[in-house]
This record gives sequence, C-alpha cells and structure tokens, in this order.
Amino acid sequence: MSQNQFDKKSQAWSALFSEPMSDLVKRYTSSVFFDKRLWQADITGSLAHAEMLAAQGIISADDHASIQKGMAQIWGEIESGAFEWKLDLEDVHLNIEARLTQLVGDAGKRLHTGRSRNDQVATDVRLWLRGEIDLIGELLVDLQKSLVDVAEANAEVILPGFTHLQVAQPVSFGHHMLAYVEMFSRDAERFSEVRRRTNRLPLGSAALAGTSYPLDRERVAKTLAMDGVCQNSLDAVSDRDFAIEFTSAASLTMIHISRMSEELIIWMSQNFGFIKIADRFTTGSSIMPQKKNPDVPELARGKTGRVVGHLMGLITLMKGQPLAYNKDNQEDKEPLFDTVDTLKDTLRIFSEMIGGQVNAATGKKDGGISVNTEAMERAALKGYATATDLADYLVKKGLPFRDAHETVAHAVKAAQSHACDLSELPLEVLQGFHASIEKDVYECLSLRGSLNARNILGGTAPAQVRAQVARHRSRLG
Repeated sequence: MSQNQFDKKSQAWSALFSEPMSDLVKRYTSSVFFDKRLWQADITGSLAHAEMLAAQGIISADDHASIQKGMAQIWGEIESGAFEWKLDLEDVHLNIEARLTQLVGDAGKRLHTGRSRNDQVATDVRLWLRGEIDLIGELLVDLQKSLVDVAEANAEVILPGFTHLQVAQPVSFGHHMLAYVEMFSRDAERFSEVRRRTNRLPLGSAALAGTSYPLDRERVAKTLAMDGVCQNSLDAVSDRDFAIEFTSAASLTMIHISRMSEELIIWMSQNFGFIKIADRFTTGSSIMPQKKNPDVPELARGKTGRVVGHLMGLITLMKGQPLAYNKDNQEDKEPLFDTVDTLKDTLRIFSEMIGGQVNAATGKKDGGISVNTEAMERAALKGYATATDLADYLVKKGLPFRDAHETVAHAVKAAQSHACDLSELPLEVLQGFHASIEKDVYECLSLRGSLNARNILGGTAPAQVRAQVARHRSRLG
C-alpha cells in the first residue's frame, strides 16, 4: 500500500497531505479513548440527520435504509464489546463512520452530507449531557429524600446551632438537615435551567458557515426532542457555554456536599460525638486500631476542589478563542466527563450514607447516620444558647432590645462565674439584673422552650420542621 493510499484509508482529509501523521501526533491529538462514551449520542444524531436527508431528497431511501441497518449493527457491536476502536481514526465520529462505510459502502459516505465534525461533536456532547443532567436530577431527588427522612425522624432533637463555630442558639436537628435540602433544591433548579440551554441543536451549521444543502434543521431538532435550533452557525460550532454552565452548577452542588461533609466530619469526632456513620462508609488506621475515619466525607471534600478546578479549566480554555471552532475544544471533554462521573458517584454514595439503604427482605432502610441526641443536647447547654431568648423576654416586658442585650450580657457573665447555665441561676439572682423578670422566665430559658418559641415560617420549631417535611415530600413525590 502506498503512503497516500494509507492516508486515504485512515484520515478524513488525507488527499491533501503527502505524508502520514506521526505516531506521536496521533496519540497527542486522538480523543477516541475518552470520547467513545459519546457513541450512543453520535449514532442517535446521525440517524436523525440521515432521516432528514432522505426526507429532503438529498440521499435516497435505499441509502437511508442501509444507514439504519448499518447503525443498528454498530450499536450492537459496541454494546457487546466487539467493536474495534482505532487510534488511527482519531475520534468516536470517524470510528463509527468508517465502520458504517465498511458495512454499507457508499451510503455510509453519504451520511456526512451537509454536516461537519464541528457541528457533529457539538450535537453529540449536548445530547449526551442532556441525558446526564436528567440522571443527576434524579440523584438529587434521592439525596433530598434521604435528608427529609432524617429531618422528620429528628424534628424534636435539639442541636446547638453555631455561628463562627460558637454555640449560638438551639435548633432542631431536623431543621438543620432541611437547610441542605434547600441547597440541593436550588441545585436541581440550576441543572434544569442548564438543560434548557444545552438542549439546542447545532447540527446543520456544518464547519462554521452553514451549508448549501436544503437541510430541515427544525425537523432534526424535533426528532431529537431538542428545544430549539442554534440560530448562528459560527456560534453553534464554537459555543461551550453549556459545558461551563453545567460545570458551574456541578461545582455549587459539590460545594454544598463539601459543607455538609465538613459538618459530618466534625460531628463524628470524639470531641463532639453527635453522630455515627455506618461502618461501610468509614475506614480504619493501619497503625491505630481504635480509629474510625470518615473517609467518604473527607474524599467528597477533596473531590470538590477537583470539580471546581475543572470549571476553572473550562473557563480558561474558552477565554482566548477566536470564532469559530478550534482544536482547543477537544480539551472540553475530559473535564466535563470527569465532572459528571464525580458528581454522580458522590450523590449516590451520600444518599445512601445519609438515609441508609433499602433492605430487600424488610422493605425498610438500614444504616444511614445515627444521631446521639444526648450529646447534642449537652453541647447546646454549654454555650448559653438561650441568651437571646432572655433578651427577647425582656423586650416583651418593655425594654428596648439594645438595653435587653446589655442586661443579658451581665447575666451570662454571672452564670459563667458560677459555672452554671442561665436556666440554673436562682430567680432572685436573675431579678437582680432586671425587676421585671418573673418565674415564667425559666420556660424561655429552657432549650425546649427556646426551640418551640420559634414557630414562624422558616423557623426551627418542630411544628415548622414537620410542615417543611410535608412540603418537601409533596414537591419531591
């Protein structure tokens, strides 16, 4: 085989070139061993394109039928693992097209009419990412449901609420868990918005300028259940906003996971002892036999940096690119793929770690986090968590809040000197700070009284927690 004949078999642009690509450049420029995961999207997009070409009379019905038959065989070969991916063919698109041509001859060569790899890859990535966003949406629902289950079971459990990691006010542990439900709910909204902008069709933009063939791009968009057609061919082939938006949304979700991880790690430590994580989510030490390490939350905290790094990489990738398509854009796939994989794995494992796993025999959930209610309540008593309640009590007696604040500061100082809680100070001592204080003050100074008092929309009272649980269950289905 001559050198030029070799090129014509292995490269889509070979007639112009007088020597084959070096092996080093092949490895450097090839994407097939990571972009082959786009194969389903590539075949699906190609079938929609072929159907439109036939409907427009650009290819014959026989060619269309051959393409359909060949693609069905290729689909089966890839699913079974029999398909041979070739480095010489550079990417998923050329590998599939070459195999199709091998199977059906000239009909396979006609498939590429009216399109370029530039609009083809943009379409494939959008189709693939659309499906991944749908799956991530389901995983976010699962995680929210796990958190709602924990919240409902712990609506009455008292946790010290912190600001600056200092004991601030008592809150319901269920209320605390629902804060994360709100975060993941916003994440789900963001992914839904990203999906809408992702689900637009670049195909038919060809290399950069559109095509002279009478394509029906709206027909292809409808066939692929896409929400619209990209309106400018230059933008369509070079736009990667959707990938950046997705990675941004994924970064925020991972940041929420990381915040929760930090709390789980702190709560699990012996100094707190608020919770236990099931053994299957922890590891031991190679030298200290007493250790149980929260490896899953720690790894999630670390993987958050990895996903945020991918976001920075994609932004940097695009910042200096002129219109239209540039080879730089091949570098969008690995960070995007890794972000998807990392996020999906993290959501799956956290849903089970938080809420447990359904036992096939009983139909109930086993595992999940175990809550040490006594340790939480003891901790809430350490930081004068009801000081604000005493200030509110005095305000209701007629004091301006700033005066009440100052009065309570003196009461806290007295409790510190006696090494006791505010609720343990004798009534006569409390009355020494203000004469309006009466016996009913002890109700507001109790942790339970403080919790129940915040019975407003968004508050931490158990009644409000249960109302929010019901709202989330209705929303999540």
